[in-house]
Formats: sequence, structure tokens, C-alpha cells
Amino acid sequence: MRHVVLASLLAVPLAAPAAAAGLGEFEMHGDVGAPKLAGSASYDAAAQEYALRAAGQNMWERRDEFHFVWKRLRGDFILQARVKLIGQGVEEHRKLGLMVRSSLEADSPYADAAAHGDGLTSLQYRRTRGAETEEVQSPVSGPDFLQLERRKNTYILSVARFGEPLTVSQIAELPLDEEVYAGLFLCSHNADVVESGVFQDVRVIRPVKEGFVPYQDYIGSRLEILDVESGRRQLVHSSAQPFEAPNWTTDDKALIFNSSGSSDATRGRLYRFDLATRTASVLDTGTAIRNNNDHVLSFDGKQLAISDQSQGGESAVYTVAVTGGAPRRITKRTPSYLHGWSPDGKHLVYVGGRGDEYDIYRMASDGSGDEERLTTAKGLDDGPEYSPDGKYIYFNSVRSGLMQLWRMAADGTQQEPVTNDAFNNWFPHLSPDGKWIAFLSFGTDVDPGDHPYYKQVLLRIMPAAGGAARVAAYVYGGQGTLNVPSWSPDSKRLAFVSNSDLP
Repeated sequence: MRHVVLASLLAVPLAAPAAAAGLGEFEMHGDVGAPKLAGSASYDAAAQEYALRAAGQNMWERRDEFHFVWKRLRGDFILQARVKLIGQGVEEHRKLGLMVRSSLEADSPYADAAAHGDGLTSLQYRRTRGAETEEVQSPVSGPDFLQLERRKNTYILSVARFGEPLTVSQIAELPLDEEVYAGLFLCSHNADVVESGVFQDVRVIRPVKEGFVPYQDYIGSRLEILDVESGRRQLVHSSAQPFEAPNWTTDDKALIFNSSGSSDATRGRLYRFDLATRTASVLDTGTAIRNNNDHVLSFDGKQLAISDQSQGGESAVYTVAVTGGAPRRITKRTPSYLHGWSPDGKHLVYVGGRGDEYDIYRMASDGSGDEERLTTAKGLDDGPEYSPDGKYIYFNSVRSGLMQLWRMAADGTQQEPVTNDAFNNWFPHLSPDGKWIAFLSFGTDVDPGDHPYYKQVLLRIMPAAGGAARVAAYVYGGQGTLNVPSWSPDSKRLAFVSNSDLP
């Protein structure tokens, strides 16, 4: 995705396809099927929001009339958007959504994710040119999040009322052209009426290709900021050079992330991303230049604890000034993966691989004394992080089967589960005000002890005092998305990384 810095608004009524300079992700837009009344498209770059106006008799049977915003894509991809029809509308079957189409002809083969005015949502498709439209109806009524994925000749519809898990439908053996038109659509379902719709958090995602080798092959990264209350996402940076795990500095001015990828020249560096200028600069960490995605700021914002494997090839924990400088080694034993800093600055908590077990350890932040083992349960314990009041350490553990969130007293006693659901839940991060826990959820297609790259995952939030979790973002990511504390100082926003193979 291009990162748009300047706010602009394009709204041009069309009778034929027109170039869409400045229209975000997309190349062109226009009416398909010659509707009686012309449609239009607009993009607000500051809000990263698309608005469509359209007429059109219908999108059904053997031909379609609608307004379309598109780009040409090849191979596999995923389209995502939060969608909303504006006003009461005239026809209950007015519809908007996501579409993949072989051509711009009215009778083209296609597949779409169509949300109707009456709540009906379906995967509509036409197998051949001029054939009757068919559909698979979703059991979810009135969803406002839509995802349409092309996986070879299979088209997968995933929908949700925002905040809920996805419900999936699909159609196989639908051989649309290799190069297709993919994008956003709106149809009024009435030739004499123009309706309006809005598309937010639009993402065009190119997933990993077949034959991808984990930790050898990489795709690009996108730095996003989530408004927790509204669920709106803002893309602030993207790069073909992969990066991971943003920390939010305590002065609210920057994010710190690590680079990854297969190149020794760039992998493992830390960067400071200035939120005002939207630029990244290398952070000096001396000889520690093989950092992974386990790096944490002290609560006072003055120091950074990192996990680096420059010396000896296995990860050890170091501390360094947040402004950069010579690193100080803390852990004597390896591998050790840093995850948390106590609010008083006196202790670090980390995951240690000792023998064939990975457990949670605590050690003085100045490196004095010996490490203290806090967990002894069989299986992986990971992701330890202190609560802002210092009373608890939250972590994730496979001890109950699936990976779930747990917590314990700061001395390792009173270990108890926090979640018990059908997901594999990783990396609990407490908001600075102590009210919320943000975490990442993988599906059961992933081994409970693994948190791989490039999966469809959920960023979820739950009350720290207890209660149901809700989905805050539907993300293509995984490893590197939310490994570290990523809350803004005011507890209102989260920074995270999503992934796409960038063109």
C-alpha cells in the first residue's frame, strides 16, 4: 500500500472508467453495466477512508450494474474492509462490498462479498460469462467487517460484526482469469436511486507464496496504529524490508522496532520511528546488532532492555540507554528472551531455555545476583510482562492444552488462568492505566507452542479486571505483530505490525 501523507479528496462523477490518481490502493474507478445514473468515488487520505455513490438496477442473474473501484491483481490475495451503507436507503437489497472480477463487462464471471441493506451477507459468484449468479449465504446477519480471499480457484468469505470472531464460507473451483479486477463496489438495487457507502480500514494483502520457508523467506511489513475505542486503523509506514514489534516511547513521540529479514546487513537492527515526521532512523546499540523482536522500555522511559544474539549465536538480555549507546549484558545464561521490566526498574523478566524446558525467569536489572525461576509447569511458558502496579506478572502458557493467558504474583506464586477459550493466545500487554489487556490470538491450525509469521490472526482486547475479550483488529501477521508492549502512554492506542508482499 502507498503511504499517503497529504490529505486529499477526489470525487468525480463518471460515465466510464477513469484514472484514480490519489485514490489510495486503487488504480481506476467507474460504472460497470452502464447504470442509468452515474456513480462516483472519493478517498479521504487523512482518514484513509473511501466513499462511493452508486445507482444500478442490480448485481444478479446474468448481468450487473454498479460502481466499482479497482486495481488489477494476479495470484493469491486478501481484500479487507469495514463497510457501512449510509442512511435508511430505498431498497432493502442495496449492497456494497468486495469484488474480484475477470473483466469490466456487465456479464463477467466474478466473486464478491456482498453486504445487503437488510443484513443479508453472501458470497455471490458467476462461473462463466453470462451465466446465472449463484450465492452462498453467510449465517451472520448485518456484519460490518468483510474479507474476501482468493486462494487459487477458491474464494473465501470471512465476515463479522466488528469485535466478534470471523465466520467463514467459501466456493471452490471458480476459475476466474489469472489477472483480475479487485476492489470495492456499491449498487443501489434501483435504477432511479443513488445510494452511498463508506469503506474503512481497507487492506489489499498479498500473502506468502506457495513454498514459503519460515525464517528464510520474508515479505513486507506495515506499521499500523489502532484507536482502541473505535477500532479504526491508520497505516503510518510500510516497507519491503520487514520489521517487527513496535514499542511506544513514554514521551509519545516515537515507536521503536527491529528489522528482520534474511539480509545480514539489515537484520537485527533497532530503529526509532518518529511519529511527527513519519521517518525511521537506526538506533545505536553498539555491538548488539542482532536484536530479535523482544525489546522493552523501562517504565520511566530512560532505558531499553533488548534480546540480542551477536555474541555466541544465542539470545542474551542486555540493557542500553533509550537514546542509544554501549549495551550492558544482564543474563549470563542463554538462550534468554526479554519480555518485561518491573515498574520500579529493579527487575527484568524473561523466557529462558534451560535444557528442554522454556520457563519464566526473573533477574535484577543491573545484572547482579542469580536468575530466579518463576514457572515450573511442563511445556512452554512465554511472554512475561508486569502489570503497571507491579503486583502481577502476566504470561502465556500451554500447560492447559491450547496456549492461554495466565498471571501470577510478582514472586511467582498464585499462578492462575486469565483466558480459557478456543484460540491460541499469546503475549498479554497491559495498558499503562492497568485497565486493559491486549493480546494476539492464533487459530487452532497453529501448534499451541508456535507463533509463526504470516497467518490470519486476531488482535484482541479484554478488561484486566476480567470479562469477555473482543476483537480489535483482523490482521494478516503473527510473529512480530504484537510481541512487545505497544500501548500509547494514554492507553488509547496500540501500535502493531501487519504483513503483505509489497509490489
